Amino acid sequence: MNNELVEFLEQLRHRYPAETEFHQAVTEVAKSVWPFIEKNPQYRKAKILERATEPERTIMFRVTWLNRHGEVQINRGYRVQMNSAIGPYKGGLRFHPSVTLGTLKFLAFEQVFKNALTTLPMGGGKGGSDFDPKGKTDEEVMAFCQAFMNELYRHIGPNTDVPAGDIGVGGREIGYLFGQYKKIRNEFTGVLTGKRLNWSGSRIREEATGYGLIYFTEEMLHTRNLSLTDKTVVISGSGNVAQFAAEKAFLRGAKVVTMSDSDGAIYDPAGFNGEKLAYIKELKNVRRGRIKEYAQQHRCQYLEKQHPWGIKCDVALPCATQNEISEQDAKTLVQNGCICVAEGANMPSTPEAVEVFLGRKILYGPGKAANAGGVSVSGLEMSQNSLRLQWTTEEVDKRLAEIMKAIHNQCVRFGEADGFTNYVNGANVAGFRKVAEAMLDQGVV
Repeated sequence: MNNELVEFLEQLRHRYPAETEFHQAVTEVAKSVWPFIEKNPQYRKAKILERATEPERTIMFRVTWLNRHGEVQINRGYRVQMNSAIGPYKGGLRFHPSVTLGTLKFLAFEQVFKNALTTLPMGGGKGGSDFDPKGKTDEEVMAFCQAFMNELYRHIGPNTDVPAGDIGVGGREIGYLFGQYKKIRNEFTGVLTGKRLNWSGSRIREEATGYGLIYFTEEMLHTRNLSLTDKTVVISGSGNVAQFAAEKAFLRGAKVVTMSDSDGAIYDPAGFNGEKLAYIKELKNVRRGRIKEYAQQHRCQYLEKQHPWGIKCDVALPCATQNEISEQDAKTLVQNGCICVAEGANMPSTPEAVEVFLGRKILYGPGKAANAGGVSVSGLEMSQNSLRLQWTTEEVDKRLAEIMKAIHNQCVRFGEADGFTNYVNGANVAGFRKVAEAMLDQGVV
C-alpha cells in the first residue's frame, strides 16, 4: 500500500483502537479509492476521506424500562449520523446483544456509499441498542421501544434522519417506535421506514433486500451471458433477506438448497419451493423457532454449527451477518465450482475471502452494491410519504429493478479493467465520488 495510505489507516486505528469492524470497512474503501483520490488532488486538499471517516454526530444514551416482572432493565442506545452530504441520514436500527459503537460505525460508513449508489438523495447513518428482542413478550418489546424513542426523537425527523429496521427490528418494533414518536411530536410524518402498509408503508419493502439481491446477481451473470435458470444456489441466514432472496431465486428458475441460523445449516438437495418456504417463514417469523426443525420436518440434512459454504453450488448468497465467509470457505466455494458470490448481508466476507474471490476472478458483488435494494425501497417509501400516496406493487418493483441495474452499471463503469469487473472497486469509487463532489460543493463543514 501507498505510504500515505498506510499512515492514514494507522492513525485511524490509533484514534479508535477497539473498533476492528470499522477499521475493516474503512480499509476496504480506502484501498479502492486511494488511486482515484491521487488522480483528483482536490479531494486530498479538502481531506474528503479523513472527513468521511469521522461521523458528523454520534449519539449515545441510556435506555431504562421495566420487564414483565416489574424489574428495571438498562440498555445502551446509539445513533451514528455519519454523513449528510447528499441527503438526510438514512440507515437501520439494530437491536442485538452484539451491538457496539464500533459495529454501528462500520455499518454507518458502509451505508453512506451504499445510499450514494442508489441514485436517491440519502445520506448515511446507523443506530440501535444492545437490547435483545428474542424471548421478550410484545409488551416488553413495546416498553423498550417507547423508552428508546423517548431519547431518539430529539435527533431524527423526515428531513434530518430517517431510521429503518435491521436485525432485531421488524414491523412490530417499527410500529412501537413510530407510535411513540407520533405521540411525543404530535405529528404524522415519514420519520421511519419499514412501516406497515396500512399506515404509510411501501409495497415491496419487506421483500426489497432479497429481491434486489437477485436482480443484482442476474445483472452480474448477464455480463457472462448466463442466467439463474438451473443454477444451484446456497444461501446463509433464514431471516427476511434470505427468505425473499430464496423466493425470487426459485421463481427465476434456480434451485435453492440451503438456509441457516446461528445453530447450523440445512441442506435440502431437492430445493425449496413455495410450500417449503412458507414453512420457513412461519417457523422463523411467527414461531421464532430454529432452522433444525425444518430438517426434522422435511427429512433433509442438518449441519450443526456449520455454515453452508461446503455445499457444491453455482451461486452463493451470504445473507446472515458480517465475516461469515472465511478465506478457507472462499477457497472451498471456488473449488466446488461457484462462479458468483453476491452479498445479502453487510460485509459477510472477510478481507482474505474477498481476495480469494477477486484473485480467481469470479463474479463477486459486495454488500454495499448487492444488498442496496432494502434502503432503495426505504428511499422510495420516503418519496411516497412526502407525496402522501402509495405506489402499486408493480410500480415499486419496477423502480427497484431499475435502481439495482443502475447500481450495477456504476460498478461496471468504475470497476472494469482488462475485461474483468472488480465490483468492490467499482462500488467504492462510484459511491465515494458522488459523496466527495457533494462535500466539495458544500465547503468545509
